Amino acid sequence: MFAILLICGAGFGWADDMAVNVAVNSGVNSGAIDAQRAQQLEHLVRQDCGSCHGMTLKGGLGPDIRAATLQGSDPEAVKQIILDGVPGTPMPPWRALISETEARWIADYLIRGGAQ
Repeated sequence: MFAILLICGAGFGWADDMAVNVAVNSGVNSGAIDAQRAQQLEHLVRQDCGSCHGMTLKGGLGPDIRAATLQGSDPEAVKQIILDGVPGTPMPPWRALISETEARWIADYLIRGGAQ
């Protein structure tokens, strides 16, 4: 199951978003994601995760990360993969760029099918 849960791309487009992510990350551990940040995270999923998982998230360099594939996945496990990456694979860690709250939001977003 872990091989299926590789989340977010290798950062092909993240240079544009990095300054925003780091700036917002420093103040976003309160547990809530506001509407503006949610929109930024949706963009990150489409652009950055999509660079490896395919623009429709059906797979590419990384596996399919659509809701049907992630059905039954533990959101906390998905969050940890987002934050820490998967050693020995192209899946990078995102911990330096997003908070735990944001990683959990992305995990929930993917599992519930928000990216489709």
